[in-house]
Amino acid sequence: MQICSVCSETTPKYRCPVCKIRYCSLGCYKLHKDTCLPVEQTAPSVPEVKEAVSTEPWSVEDLLHEEDIIDKVPVQRLQLLGQSKELRDLLCNRHLRQLLRSIDCADSKDDAMKAAMQEPLFVEFSDQCLKIVENEAKSLTSNEADDL
Repeated sequence: MQICSVCSETTPKYRCPVCKIRYCSLGCYKLHKDTCLPVEQTAPSVPEVKEAVSTEPWSVEDLLHEEDIIDKVPVQRLQLLGQSKELRDLLCNRHLRQLLRSIDCADSKDDAMKAAMQEPLFVEFSDQCLKIVENEAKSLTSNEADDL
């Protein structure tokens, strides 16, 4: 049976995306991330895709189709994500940025998302995104009710 590589007390549930050590909680991850060193790899885990980077502008509508409307978040609410100081602070973490890049480059986005949801840092990021979008959704609903 394994134990947390940080506190050596609990069974680990998570694995560091950078150095692959196992840890048990967000607290242990935060202690670990300051001293984390990447594991030497024989082959890169995330392929470099320099030629796929386009300089042409795109919009959210370019990514969505009519059948996606059920799950579509209005653009006004998505723009709030770009205005969030909390999200900007989280995105200063290079480990989170690398994790987001690996999801973006993954062949199986579903599997990559499932794996990312095991990482406390990614869970914190996704919770913050939902909090911003959902709080605004409640505000919009309240404002619409006030208009009636």
